[in-house]
Amino acid sequence: MKRYFITGLLIWVPLVITAWVLSIIVSTLDQSLQLLPEAIHPRNLLGFSLPGVGALLTLAIILLTGLLATNFIGQKLVDWWDKLLSRIPVVNSVYKAVKQVSDTLFAPNGNAFRKALLIQYPRQGTWVIAFLTGGAPGGDIRNHLVGDYVSVYVPSTPNPTSGFFLMLPRQDVVELDMSIDEALKYIISMGVVAPPSRPRVVVKTT
Repeated sequence: MKRYFITGLLIWVPLVITAWVLSIIVSTLDQSLQLLPEAIHPRNLLGFSLPGVGALLTLAIILLTGLLATNFIGQKLVDWWDKLLSRIPVVNSVYKAVKQVSDTLFAPNGNAFRKALLIQYPRQGTWVIAFLTGGAPGGDIRNHLVGDYVSVYVPSTPNPTSGFFLMLPRQDVVELDMSIDEALKYIISMGVVAPPSRPRVVVKTT
């Protein structure tokens, strides 16, 4: 009986959590319907609410914004908007910080997570998966670090959006033959979903 119950949980828990997360996302995106006049809301046109319409509207707004921002006039408007927000106290610091992070994460040529790494953290003998986020530290930091250092991000489990930013000597990090997606799945699943093993290629020299 216990085995049957656990098997049932393993089937239903992922389905319920997935449906719950999707419901939160769709209901949040549906708030964009508030931008439309009340008369053309689905519940007024059809007589009932239709979940997902707001999500489609949100995606359409994002695509349209991206389309307009890629032409000359759109770029000028974006630059004007950035300059306007940069002149507002408090707002400018928050906006600049969020924009820098979003540009790094979502830019087509961005390298937010470049490689999956293996490092010893928080002490020697304890290994965790980390991600290479940049090369040598910048600013005044480089004046205080002797040697070749790299910037890495150590995500927490099971929520990889929180973690720790570290600067480590390059010789202390081990590059993994593992994709970023495989590493994230391994972290989120707390080690349950292990990436496939790949034989290490040994190059023989003569």
